Amino acid sequence: MPATEPDGVDAVGLDRLIAERRSKADALRAAGIEPFPNTFPGRRPIAEVRAAHEALEPGDEGTEVLRVAGRLTARRGQGKVAFLDLEDRDGRIQVWASIDRLGEEAMGRLLESDLGDLLGVEGPVARTRRGELSVVAAEVTLLAKALRPPPDKHAGLKDPETRYRQRYLDLLSNDDVRGTFVARAKTIAAIRRFLEDRGFLEVETPALQPMYGGAAARPFVTHHNQLDRDLYLRIAPELYLKRCLVGGLERVYELGKNFRNEGVSFKHNPEFTTLETYEAYVDYAHVAEMLESMVHEAAVAATGGSTVAWGDHVIDFTPPWTRLDLRDAIGAASGIDVREHTTAEALRDAMRAGGLEAPDDTPWAKLLDALLTQTLEPTLIQPTFLLNYPLELSPFAKRTSDDPGTVERFEAFVGGMEIANAFTELNDPDDQRERFAMQQADREAGDDEAQPMDEDFLAALEHGMPPAGGLGVGIDRLVMLFTGKSSIREVILFPAMRS
Repeated sequence: MPATEPDGVDAVGLDRLIAERRSKADALRAAGIEPFPNTFPGRRPIAEVRAAHEALEPGDEGTEVLRVAGRLTARRGQGKVAFLDLEDRDGRIQVWASIDRLGEEAMGRLLESDLGDLLGVEGPVARTRRGELSVVAAEVTLLAKALRPPPDKHAGLKDPETRYRQRYLDLLSNDDVRGTFVARAKTIAAIRRFLEDRGFLEVETPALQPMYGGAAARPFVTHHNQLDRDLYLRIAPELYLKRCLVGGLERVYELGKNFRNEGVSFKHNPEFTTLETYEAYVDYAHVAEMLESMVHEAAVAATGGSTVAWGDHVIDFTPPWTRLDLRDAIGAASGIDVREHTTAEALRDAMRAGGLEAPDDTPWAKLLDALLTQTLEPTLIQPTFLLNYPLELSPFAKRTSDDPGTVERFEAFVGGMEIANAFTELNDPDDQRERFAMQQADREAGDDEAQPMDEDFLAALEHGMPPAGGLGVGIDRLVMLFTGKSSIREVILFPAMRS
């Protein structure tokens, strides 16, 4: 029977369709045909097959017999001739099936196939008289029987809940979604190439940590039964990567998952992917140059060019990027000179006078960050570095030589959101201990995101860490920019969802 699309089918109708498909699988087994065979050797990607036969003229047939495999997404015709569309990750090709080549029994089985079935086809490639490149089926093998009907390929899968919870259906239905995750893979591969070409060593540090740190965030807590101790899913790999510098691994990076027990938004997911790099004997200015070159190369690899569409804007990743002093830029955007409002009370009053949110019992550093988020950040569409942050916001960054209250730190913003954070890394263990003590005071005052004291890390610093530049990049947000997606859920295959 012809395949049936599931659009508008209620639960009873869906159960009937599933029962029909299961009945077909049972009938194949009864005929001695396995509907889920183990392998299909010699298969070639569809895009490769198409590229190799583009020169065929209408009516011509190639001499090579080859094999393709993919999911059945459309079928036209019945009886003695049928045309089917097969799709794999890289493309689509038509299958030209006829009773003359396949025989009556095989043709009958093929016509019993359903949309969503995975098929393997063997035969030469021809171009039909209408100009369609096709595999002329000499043999067709069912590789996996789809027991559930697929979403409508033409209408696409629209419901966000279904798209995110059952991403496999989203990938099946929407070519753009597949393209997004191909672009993500290309982005990550390009970043790895960039770093390895510059002598960086990829390392792996613990995701389960006895002491969390390296960022201001609440951790996820778990308990190890054998060790009988609480452990934390890491909020950042920073403090372990710096230990690698102490140990003589002078250029290291890690590309992996971090976990933060915080809110979910269009740019936040509890589990997210970051890149962190640490390079000895350089400062944050060197890191900024490296970042803009790396992101530019990744953009070209993922999109084919250095510009991308972002809403009504066109973002250009070509270096050099704009560089602004943080305090000056905030003043220009908000009308508030934070140099003149040096206490939490004064800054809070100034923000409220300007109609901005400024919660009570919030320390000065967090109010400054809120001021940045509410006024300046949304305006930073083109790639921009904000330089030289207050010490209170940066417990791991080295002070500038001319102002002990300012540290050598930048954040990079594109598309109105932060994509990267970097320091000239603090390597003085006594200064670091003082910073930890400041953070500890914030914790005791109720800030559960403040960095706890880490004596083991301080002991590592006391062995001597070279001067270094460190960098953290949000990979998910970078992919959002490259693919024009406004929500982080669009670029994470399986995002966190409510139950």
